[in-house]
Amino acid sequence: MSTEHIVRSFAQELQRLSNLVMQMGGVAEAQVEAAVRAVARRDVGLATQVMQADQRLDAYERDIDTEAIRLLALRQPMAQDLREIVSALKISADLERIGDYAANIAKRSLVLAQVPAARPAVAIPRMGRMVETTMKDVLDAYIERDVAKAVAAWERDEELDDLYTSLFREVLTYMMEDPRNITPCTHLLFMAKNLERIGDHATNIAETIHFLVVGTPLSMARPKNDASSFAIADHDDAILPVGLGDDSLDGSSADAG
Repeated sequence: MSTEHIVRSFAQELQRLSNLVMQMGGVAEAQVEAAVRAVARRDVGLATQVMQADQRLDAYERDIDTEAIRLLALRQPMAQDLREIVSALKISADLERIGDYAANIAKRSLVLAQVPAARPAVAIPRMGRMVETTMKDVLDAYIERDVAKAVAAWERDEELDDLYTSLFREVLTYMMEDPRNITPCTHLLFMAKNLERIGDHATNIAETIHFLVVGTPLSMARPKNDASSFAIADHDDAILPVGLGDDSLDGSSADAG
């Protein structure tokens, strides 16, 4: 087998791996969009579809892992080729977690659909649109190997954090106005945190794209502006620092999947 043929064959294998990542990204993007739509429309059927479709992302991640490990073992890649494979592994892991968070949102929308609509619920689709835009941009950046587009999406994470903190404060105030709001608003807090975490994973992907194309990590400090861990509303709607940890709101452990 000629060297030229080997090189061409390896390039085709790398392209297949990249195609798998792009396909997985498309599914993850659709999952997030459908989950947010299920919340906005109180659509139980759509929410159920999102939860069931999460297995597709798991299957994509397994396929990407298998293919990447095979290429690492057989081709012993270096430099750009090695970054292609490592990046595929990292991005697929982020996309799988994004799918988990979308399923969490869908699961909680089933509960919200059974109770009267809570006023702060209108902010969830607004957060969702911002997250969807970020996801679209980072996936386009991966397809195009466009570092500038990836960094621009990465920098917008601060806007999502601001929106999440604003919603967090609004929901706390609403809960204190009437104890009957506590159950639906608790689910809204989980949904909002899930969307904020999806944004974080999208910025992870942006950082991976920078590494893939440039060959070095993104050197700027990560934009984080989530103040919800230090905010609670008193009865006069003032915001008081309390050191309230919100790790339980991210759906990353018992609530995942």
